[in-house]
Amino acid sequence: MLEISADRRTWLLSGPGSSYALRLTDGGQLLHLHWGPRIALPDAEALAALPEPRYWPFESPLDGREEYPVEGGPRFVRPALSARTQERRGTEWTFETAEADGDELRLRFRDAGLLITLHYRMRADVVERWVTLANDGPGPVELLRADSAAWTLPERDGWRLSQLHGRWAAESRLARSALTYGEKVIGSRRGHTGHQHLPWVALDTDATEERGEVYGCALGWSGSWRIAVAQLPDARVQITGGAGSDDSGLLRLAAGQTFTTPVFAGLWTDGGFGEASRAWHAYQRAHVIPDADRDRPVLYNSWEATEFDISEEQQEALARRAAEIGVELFVVDDGWFGERTSDRAGLGDWRPNPDRFPSGLKPLADYVHSLGMQFGIWVEPEMVNPDSDLYRAHPDWVQYQPRRKRTEFRNQLVLNLAREDVQEYLWEQLDALLSSAPVDYVKWDFNRCFTDAGWPGEAYPQRLWVDHVRALYALLDRLRAAHPGVAFESCSGGGGRIDLGVMSRTDQVWTSDNTDPLDRLAIQYGFSQIHPARVMAAWVTDSPNTQLNGRVSSLRFRFVSAMAGVLGVGGDLTKWTEEELAESRDWVGLYKEIRPVVQRGDLYRLRPPAGGLSAVQYVLGDETVILAWLQAQHYGEPVAPLRLRGLDPTATYECCETGEVHRGAVLLHHGLPTGLHGDFDATVVRLRRI
Repeated sequence: MLEISADRRTWLLSGPGSSYALRLTDGGQLLHLHWGPRIALPDAEALAALPEPRYWPFESPLDGREEYPVEGGPRFVRPALSARTQERRGTEWTFETAEADGDELRLRFRDAGLLITLHYRMRADVVERWVTLANDGPGPVELLRADSAAWTLPERDGWRLSQLHGRWAAESRLARSALTYGEKVIGSRRGHTGHQHLPWVALDTDATEERGEVYGCALGWSGSWRIAVAQLPDARVQITGGAGSDDSGLLRLAAGQTFTTPVFAGLWTDGGFGEASRAWHAYQRAHVIPDADRDRPVLYNSWEATEFDISEEQQEALARRAAEIGVELFVVDDGWFGERTSDRAGLGDWRPNPDRFPSGLKPLADYVHSLGMQFGIWVEPEMVNPDSDLYRAHPDWVQYQPRRKRTEFRNQLVLNLAREDVQEYLWEQLDALLSSAPVDYVKWDFNRCFTDAGWPGEAYPQRLWVDHVRALYALLDRLRAAHPGVAFESCSGGGGRIDLGVMSRTDQVWTSDNTDPLDRLAIQYGFSQIHPARVMAAWVTDSPNTQLNGRVSSLRFRFVSAMAGVLGVGGDLTKWTEEELAESRDWVGLYKEIRPVVQRGDLYRLRPPAGGLSAVQYVLGDETVILAWLQAQHYGEPVAPLRLRGLDPTATYECCETGEVHRGAVLLHHGLPTGLHGDFDATVVRLRRI
């Protein structure tokens, strides 16, 4: 809901439990008033009428109070906008108009020929903010920095910062630390979202999983990015974030050109970290993820079984095994195209290898469909091998710096997707591929970072960092429109491209290349702080885990770990015993029963994966599912019971596994892992309201 004061200078956006207010002063300054519990418009006007705080010499009356601090004038905080022309650097803007379009508020300012529009929209209790910058002047304007928003938090003692950090095979690990005076900056300088940080932060003072104020912000951008959290001298906190990793140059806007920043979304709750996560999940299912009300199928991926040594007959054999255990989507991974017998060749040549697939992919796809499964393939369109027909024909299509040493991570180079001819080539190749066979699913990978981000001959080569991402989005949008039945997964060597921007164009994400079921508990716990199970791909692979650490784990533990998200299987099914295949069939069948609750239900993190028993709970309507894992058991101590969340205290629930009947708040004793299967034990418990 959007409310506007009578003088049309105070604006209040409200959701079910929170409000966001801002005010344009008589002097033309746009000030932040409130972000927190829901208030009424008179409350916002009363905040606007409060006298300005007293400032001492060398302090700014604007720092920590402005909605969107620009560079220039009496401001010393990090600017959200830094622009320059041939004559000047900085911004001295004046207010022009305010527009309300449904639930969206637009505030327009001008600095000479640069039009600056701030956008606000409240969806449930998530505030979406973004900025449009348009050049209607005669000369170019260079955007050194154009953040999507600046978020201002109230004065508090003892702020604590939560973030998700990691590396390859160890993504999305949660870290919490005290916020000290100065700035904490996270981001990516790699050209993609990165394994090192997810573009999300949360701040609190004393919150727990179940109570306390939590402020969170998440950026929807799939290229290089930066979020800066500043503890200001007056105890306020200000958070800025947007595309680009520094202030060296983002874009140059010629006359008539426009740039729209990605959305930087914010959320406040007083229900603790659990309530914050559930609100983020609901927001993404309702407003970000395509077809989020459609449950994702159980998939099988052939990579770990075959790697590059694939053939049509071999894939058919794996498909038969996958269908027998109940898989619904069969995916051929890397190695089906060009001269792709290793990672040294073939990228860029998106045609089926004639020796391996003499009649193309259609016969295999038809065979997979005849088994009752959908058919999927792996691609990495933004990359090229030097040993490829594409590179031999167009060596200038890659990012490169003339007369500099070239970097070939994984024996590949990055295509300059900012070029229109590259965009058109990829569209033609991928459209033809998806038209040549009944493909239902595409795993879209991105296996290396930008290192030689040059564009010889381009007047402003710096733009490739932004325009690569914009072209990626446009290509995905175009492919989805032309092939509406095809689902897409975002992958980047594991979890290197996970953010709200790519999630608005893909159906799920590859969480990590680490499929060890014990390691995945911590990765999935961190992932759940911001993103829902509906997009979190998780595989059951072979034991020992030869891909990473050699750890041995039971099929039971592997399945229950992977059932916390979108279940997949990635082991070599031709080597599984009949007993393992039969057990797998049972687990897949059970997952299909609980899938609506896991993928669409409200998540409650009952115990973190810190050793001993950890557990998560999903609630959807009258159904409740608990997944529990016993990581280790020491000295024969008993497993402590779980107190379940999110249930109706007046209702009665029956445990599907034991037949026990519970009333009100459930303290679950029976059905939990006991260690009888070894240290790594796991179980699934279902409750149904009766």
